[in-house]
Amino acid sequence: MTARPRPRWAVPVVAAVVVVTALAAVLTSPDEYVASPDGADRPQAEPSEAASALRSLEEAVTARDADAAVEVAADDESAALLRTVVANAGALDVRDFTLRYVDETSGVAPDATWTAAVDMTWRFAGFDRDPVHEEVLVEFDGKGPGVTVSGLGGGDRRTPLWLTASLEVRRSADTLVAVAGTPQDADRYARQAQVAVPAVRKVLPDWPGGLVVEVPRDAAALDAMLAAEPGTYADIAAVSTSVDGTLTPSSPTHVFVNPDLYGGLGPVGEQVVMTHEATHIATAAPVTTGVPVWLLEGFADYVALRDTDLPMSKAAGQVIAQVRAEGVPDTLPGPDQFDSTATHLGAAYEAAWVVCLVVADRAGEDALVRLYDDVSSGADVAQALRSDVGVDVAGLTGLWQDRLEQLVAETPVAG
Repeated sequence: MTARPRPRWAVPVVAAVVVVTALAAVLTSPDEYVASPDGADRPQAEPSEAASALRSLEEAVTARDADAAVEVAADDESAALLRTVVANAGALDVRDFTLRYVDETSGVAPDATWTAAVDMTWRFAGFDRDPVHEEVLVEFDGKGPGVTVSGLGGGDRRTPLWLTASLEVRRSADTLVAVAGTPQDADRYARQAQVAVPAVRKVLPDWPGGLVVEVPRDAAALDAMLAAEPGTYADIAAVSTSVDGTLTPSSPTHVFVNPDLYGGLGPVGEQVVMTHEATHIATAAPVTTGVPVWLLEGFADYVALRDTDLPMSKAAGQVIAQVRAEGVPDTLPGPDQFDSTATHLGAAYEAAWVVCLVVADRAGEDALVRLYDDVSSGADVAQALRSDVGVDVAGLTGLWQDRLEQLVAETPVAG
């Protein structure tokens, strides 16, 4: 049943007085009227004005005009951030930069701010062949006469490092290093990158180079950059991956470093990691599918450790200890052992490296390179092993198991 409305003339006098009194208070109050959040005057997103602000920011970054960028900033904090973005763009030689408003990802808050997905493209000239295409979150502020930008990145989307912090940038003919750290940090990473390139070329002479290394301030920032769950990369010193997370041949691929872990490895360990990741870049590993993980990671370690003088007790110490405690594995290392949360992650990498040592010892380094090339080009692993190395998977597994037993026998027990 629907209640019948009361006639207007029947409104109680007391209620009428309250309404008049409230209206008078509004009209005479010196404070600005603010509508109820549930009222018809709730702030609304303004996509066209936001798109205009993005066009102005795009032009400012392209022109390397920090003052123009500040004109679309909402406050002092966002103004400082946009100045930083323009400076980073200049240092990194950002090209093909575009911003396109896509859609709101949040409701409009009572203070007239909202977040939207923005399709962003860019590339680092001289290193990225094609532009990156990525949706980045942007926070807008609609309180003023026009919409302004109050924040960049965050949320559940990847956030490019150059949008987040002031960077120390080092560039050579073959390397580009961006570090959210001190000049001394940047110099160290740059030296290691410059050592890594010729080390990779000794094994892969046709690689033209082009190594980009990005170093955020800490592991948490690395997780945020790559839109990963907190703690995902806590036990990973560095990772090579496509910038936008896609697996296409044209996707720019960079090395992303976890400085919290990388910085504790010491000079030799840091260089091994850098060269390992450079090998992944040279072989397009981040966007290659179908290569068994023992070959993917073992080959990168083979290149990285090739010219070091580390004794086997150090280079393979973890897998030696594992075999001594648990016995020789039944199968070659598989994906489960390389999960970032795996108990014996270090031993898995060392085990894969030993597989590649066995291949190189049996058939030569060129055969190992051919095996990697053939498998990454789509050849069946078993067929490639037979043609390039002269063994099948079972035969290689047996040779690898023998080598592990030999390493255990030759390595004194620590104590």
